[in-house]
Amino acid sequence: MLPVITEDIATTAFAEIFEDMPAWRKKMIHYIKEENPEVNTAIIEAANKTSLDPKAVALGAYMVYLLIEMAANDSDAIMKYTE
Repeated sequence: MLPVITEDIATTAFAEIFEDMPAWRKKMIHYIKEENPEVNTAIIEAANKTSLDPKAVALGAYMVYLLIEMAANDSDAIMKYTE
């Protein structure tokens, strides 16, 4: 089951992404290549096999990856929280 992406998570992610979108996309290419090379390969293959702008396709995939990762980290933090 995927974690819930809250409005706060989306707002935080979009602020980071759209501050300098081209630089963020390049950063994510390297990050995902290290963290999950199979996902990175799939993103690049999908981006290159479409008639859409490959950079836009990759950006969307990297955005979703970041949102899911942030939501998973938030969910883990909530589950580990103790008073």
